[in-house]
Amino acid sequence: MFTIFLKFAENRQKAPEFMDAHKAWIKQGFDDGVFLMVGSLQPNMGGVVLAHGVSRDAIEARVNDDPFVVEGIVTSEIHEISPARADERLNFLMA
Repeated sequence: MFTIFLKFAENRQKAPEFMDAHKAWIKQGFDDGVFLMVGSLQPNMGGVVLAHGVSRDAIEARVNDDPFVVEGIVTSEIHEISPARADERLNFLMA
């Protein structure tokens, strides 16, 4: 499982120009069954993605395809998590 932090960077002002492409990238992540949750980092720092079911190399490639990353609107930090215990509602993450 991965937590991906997308923190605003030097080209932040270009975000509106690439928002539709970024939203399409998010939709593709959900359609592919990789993204579990996306949300905003507060206060207005960027975004976060919870992802699973793929390798580190695959998640790095996916993140590097995000138009916000490509255009320098955000920088990415990928943190890999090896779940050890979870509420039963999240048992699917333990596989």
